[in-house]
Amino acid sequence: QVQLVESGGGLVQAGGSLRLSCAASGRTFSSYAMGWFRQAPGKERGFVAAISWSGGSTYYADSVKGRFTISRDNALNTVYLQMTSLKPEDTAVYYCAATGLGYTKDKYRYDYWGQGTQVTVSS
Repeated sequence: QVQLVESGGGLVQAGGSLRLSCAASGRTFSSYAMGWFRQAPGKERGFVAAISWSGGSTYYADSVKGRFTISRDNALNTVYLQMTSLKPEDTAVYYCAATGLGYTKDKYRYDYWGQGTQVTVSS
């Protein structure tokens, strides 16, 4: 069982930066691949980024490639999403998720989800 708690969301102007954190409980955090997803009002939850259990492999949605960076610290049981050059279209609730399978953009393969953190980018 893994419990996930996101933090770091907020209001930022276009072009600004934010770093999201996701703290995980449980001693097996390092065995899970992790992902970040987001959901804007009226839209489905969509993939943002994923990272392997070791942190050695990452995967990004085309819309955030080059602007967002996913990373993890297994000693701290935490995964991060560094977001730069933010755009109004990045506005959404951001969720972290854990999967016991390999890192993937498929949200249905994730077993555990956090409660989400709101990111709002003003123009």
